[in-house]
Amino acid sequence: MPAVSRPKTAAARKARVTQILRHLDNLYPDGTCELHFKTPFQLLVATILSAQCTDKRVNMVTPGLFKKYPTIRDFAAVNQDELAEDIRSTGFFNNKAKSIIGAARKLLSDFNGKLPRTMEEMLTIPGAARKTANVVLGTAYGIASGIVVDTHMQRISRRLDLAKEKTPEKIERELMKIIPRERWILFSHQMIHHGRQLCAARNPKCAECPLEQICYAKDKTI
Repeated sequence: MPAVSRPKTAAARKARVTQILRHLDNLYPDGTCELHFKTPFQLLVATILSAQCTDKRVNMVTPGLFKKYPTIRDFAAVNQDELAEDIRSTGFFNNKAKSIIGAARKLLSDFNGKLPRTMEEMLTIPGAARKTANVVLGTAYGIASGIVVDTHMQRISRRLDLAKEKTPEKIERELMKIIPRERWILFSHQMIHHGRQLCAARNPKCAECPLEQICYAKDKTI
């Protein structure tokens, strides 16, 4: 297979990014978070649970969880071992239970029980690193504080040569420089959908992908 030619000028690279965004819009015009929630705090809990776990599994666990613990105060007061048992099927349940309880207590003590709307404040909450904070701020409040860099975003952004770095923080900074800010929230959701539906880690469906002709990946399945 012949290698895809790379743009040689800044204008050409910018045009390629625009082309990628257009393809993503065609593929996932309504891309959004697949976690089910009714309040920003519920989204925070669901996002913490989603670490190393599928959204499908989280969505199976949270209805019963939010029925048992309907308020932030309920989560702040629960015994950690009991909560860990409630969320056992999501994996890493002890650490997740500790983070959720810590988050609830932090919100009650410092934020009057409401999730803050800035990245700086979100990062003070247990269990809320940049990825989680970006999910919550973007999805619950529509605040474009950054770009969600999960495993899908890390893999696909490198395959498409949108990023060269390897750590989530550095990849996010690279992407924020080339993706228009008004696209950060939607772009995050679209890339995650793309990783789940077409550009899978083990067997990417390159023959079905409209991005294939501008993708630089060396391990295409065509």
